Amino acid sequence: MHKRYIIFCDESDDKGRYFSNFYGGVLIEASKQQAIELELQAKKDESNIFSGEMKWEKITGPYADKYVDFVHAIFDIVERGDMKFRMMFTQNRHVPILEEYQIGNDYFMLYYQFIKHAFGLQFAVPEGGTASAAVLLDDVPHSAVKFHQFKEYLSSLSVFPKWSRAGFSIDYSDIADVNSKQHNILQALDVVLGGVQSRLNEKHTKPQPPAKRRSKRARAKALVYDAIKARVQAIYPNFNVGVSTATTEGLHQRFEHPYRHWLFVPNNVRLDKSLTKKAERNVK
Repeated sequence: MHKRYIIFCDESDDKGRYFSNFYGGVLIEASKQQAIELELQAKKDESNIFSGEMKWEKITGPYADKYVDFVHAIFDIVERGDMKFRMMFTQNRHVPILEEYQIGNDYFMLYYQFIKHAFGLQFAVPEGGTASAAVLLDDVPHSAVKFHQFKEYLSSLSVFPKWSRAGFSIDYSDIADVNSKQHNILQALDVVLGGVQSRLNEKHTKPQPPAKRRSKRARAKALVYDAIKARVQAIYPNFNVGVSTATTEGLHQRFEHPYRHWLFVPNNVRLDKSLTKKAERNVK
């Protein structure tokens, strides 16, 4: 038996106030793609957003309730196990010490680590069978040459011992750059990922200097994020948004869990305590 998956990927702030390098992914079974897309589209149609794109940055006061409804539609699918959400981000106080070859290649290198580890894909293989995945990235901001190199690099994971022993693979031809306007699943990822990065970097929770009050748009985003938080905490009570989700029963939970966060800390870092919220408060 062969199992086929699709991983939709998106990224957000590469440099935030406290946290950076936000990478998100949604794993689905390929056979369920059309049904999930139609389910999300039906919710958009109910809100009179027929061909419009749902994006975190497009949230305004008049549309806040429509986005809250969209969030609930997303997490109805997540809770029943048809979409698995994963997010990875770094904390600014962990300053990486980079080798020369790593400079300028962080976008693809972080995506590689994210796909390699965040989903626990070696556990996605049916007993006695094999499995593979297509990887669809939203609007890759790099040249075709660099993307080709990344596709070669990522598809080489098929010989990664844990994957090859399990029978999991990603083929070069199954890695593609796509437009989120054509995929409601990517729009769902954008909204949830955007909400998490906004919360961790206090974009919608506090006034943005030089303003002394939160904007109407920030208050609208706070309502949408509160819906995201409530649905995540319905799955994991007291979920801490800024740390890695535990695997108390084993690494197989990286695949099995419906929703997970990963605070990525590179192997070679130096700690800069001046880049923390506590340090910022002490300066004030």
